[in-house]
Amino acid sequence: QVQLVESGGGSVQAGGSLRLSCAASGSTSRINCMGWFRQVPGKEREGVATLWTRSSKTYYADSVKGRFSIGQDNAKNTLYLQMDSLKPEDTAMYYCAADFRTWYSGNLPPANDFGYWGQGTQVTVSS
Repeated sequence: QVQLVESGGGSVQAGGSLRLSCAASGSTSRINCMGWFRQVPGKEREGVATLWTRSSKTYYADSVKGRFSIGQDNAKNTLYLQMDSLKPEDTAMYYCAADFRTWYSGNLPPANDFGYWGQGTQVTVSS
């Protein structure tokens, strides 16, 4: 079992920055993949960034490449998402996800590949 708690959301003007954190507890040494997703009402949950914990390789959705950066602090069991040059279309509820499985549907896996989720943190970007 893994517990995930996000923090760091808020309201910011376009062009601004936010840093999201995801504190993990429980069987964290078993995690193979962690990711950030976002969702707006009426739409499916969208993968934003993925980090493979064993290799530290990262992957990003095209919509955030060059603006967002995913990273981890192993000592603190924390996953981060640094979001720069924010746009109004980045407004969404952001979720942290993790799983133990060894096989995933691609480098930026869909939400169904993850079994552990945080409660979400709201990000609002105004124009």
